[in-house]
Amino acid sequence: MKPIHILLLIGLYFAVLMLISYFTGKNDSNDAFFKAEGKSPWYVVAFGMVGASLSGVTFISVPGWVRDAEFSYMQVVMGYLFGYFVIAFVLLPIYYSLNVTSIYQYLKERFGNVSYKTGAFFFFISRVLGASFRLFLVATVLQYFVFDAWNIPYWVTVVISILLIWIYTSRGGIKTIVWTDTLQTLFMLSSVIIAIFFIAEELQWSFNDFFTAPELDRYTSTFHFESILDKNYFFKAFFGGMFITICMTGLDQDMMQKNLTCKTLSDAKKNVLSYSFVFIPVNILFLFLGALLFIYADQQGIGVPVLDGKEKTDLLFPEIALNGNMGLGLGVIFLLGLIAAAYSSADSALTSLTTSFCVDFLDIEKKDASLQKGLRKRIHILISLLLVVVIISFKYLLDTSVIDTLLTAASYTYGPLLGLFSFGIFTKWKIKDQWVWLVAIVSVIITAILGNLPAEYLGGYHFNYELLIVNGLITFLGLVLIRRKQD
Repeated sequence: MKPIHILLLIGLYFAVLMLISYFTGKNDSNDAFFKAEGKSPWYVVAFGMVGASLSGVTFISVPGWVRDAEFSYMQVVMGYLFGYFVIAFVLLPIYYSLNVTSIYQYLKERFGNVSYKTGAFFFFISRVLGASFRLFLVATVLQYFVFDAWNIPYWVTVVISILLIWIYTSRGGIKTIVWTDTLQTLFMLSSVIIAIFFIAEELQWSFNDFFTAPELDRYTSTFHFESILDKNYFFKAFFGGMFITICMTGLDQDMMQKNLTCKTLSDAKKNVLSYSFVFIPVNILFLFLGALLFIYADQQGIGVPVLDGKEKTDLLFPEIALNGNMGLGLGVIFLLGLIAAAYSSADSALTSLTTSFCVDFLDIEKKDASLQKGLRKRIHILISLLLVVVIISFKYLLDTSVIDTLLTAASYTYGPLLGLFSFGIFTKWKIKDQWVWLVAIVSVIITAILGNLPAEYLGGYHFNYELLIVNGLITFLGLVLIRRKQD
């Protein structure tokens, strides 16, 4: 597939998004930008959140992860399901009862202003990193397969990616995102199913042939109960996945902002529960796609692409789709899925970061009404520039699977949020609010030390995503130490 064809397809896709933005952004108000005026249909939000939850990282990195980790990712996904139950029945009722714009306003009500700002700060760091990881992956694919051929620098690729998102989210905000996410989820899921069909047909396999093929056995090992010391031990992965969902969805302004646009709490619960059950079969599709890709690559003698001197399994899917021998069809399907998956997550991240900064740090709702819209637009631009800087830096820092890096980073940045919200919900204690920031920082430092200790120092134990639970527990214990008597 030629670079010019890829650019034309991207241009056409964004033209559709601009059209949606035009109709949803007519009411260019802060209420529409932050809360979609509280009128989003729950089923539209639910379907769109499938794409936002998966993102371009899942689309490319999960299939690429199959070579080294096989199907063990499903242990994490099963934990996700139980995490969604906690969100629906514990967190959503709290947010709706307080009628918050930012979910971190709960911390202000419960503990005080320092706790509120600390929670918002850790979300901000978490979402900047998360959005940057996702966009880094897309920008890398575009650079490798399109812009390198024209000697265009990587930073230009990143700027173009962010600029396109900024254009179609600058007016409608979350109101636009709810509807664009629906279109993007449709493209992403369709592309995965069609890609599986294309590759299976190229291998001259029926679906029955695929599921019974001995080559598949190499990749389908899923559950690991051998030793708790192993990184992929089932309960470590399961509970890690559960708490990752609680934190990266339930304690995340990005994901919750969409839920809070539903008309009622009942609608928001239906939204979360419906897409939580869709999550498992969708991830199974991605894993089977990954197995197919490596089986096909082995048969055709296609090597894993090398970038900056390192093997990048994340790039195998685009390598086969864009440079393989399966024609233009698979390339088009892949690109539509990639763009849809990547931007369905990144656009909402840009919107939620703007919301959080305006509401949590600038108290925009208390400022003169005539100044609010202009301030929001300036912050929207500044957040876009921040993402550009972080994404470019990742090119020189990352050397592992992007999804593994993303979930590991979440263990550090979301831990204080887990500890703060848990303490607020499950205890009645007040705390010395002025010391909360110190507890959070110390918790992250201790967790980072534990996470980077050699396994032999821990009796052979390998930390995985359960570091998030450890981080939350350390924060919780720190809050116990600074508790005070009830007034």
